[in-house]
Amino acid sequence: MTTVLLVLHFFVALALIGVVLLQRSEGGGLGIGSSQGMGAFMTGRGTANLLTRSTAVLATLFMVLAMALALINRGASQSGGSSILNNPPPAAGAMASTMKSVART
Repeated sequence: MTTVLLVLHFFVALALIGVVLLQRSEGGGLGIGSSQGMGAFMTGRGTANLLTRSTAVLATLFMVLAMALALINRGASQSGGSSILNNPPPAAGAMASTMKSVART
C-alpha cells in the first residue's frame, strides 16, 4: 500500500512541477499561458484558467497523499525505529563527569 502511494505521490509531484512551469508568469514562463502555445484550441484566458485549476487540484492531491503517507508510516517508526525525541540528552552534570573520566584515561 505504501509503495503504491509513494509512486502515485511521485507522479503527482512531477505533474505539479510541470503544470507550474507551464503557467505564464511575469517573465513569460514557458510560453503556454497565452493562446500562442495552444494554437487555436483555447484563448489565453481559458488556458490560464485551466492551468490554475489543474494546479489547485494537483496541489490538493499532493497534500492528501502526503498526509496519508504520514499517517500510514506513523506506526512504523514507533514499533521498529526510535526517535531522537524519545531519548533526552543527559544532564549537564553527568556530561561533565563523563568528560573528566574520559580525559583521565
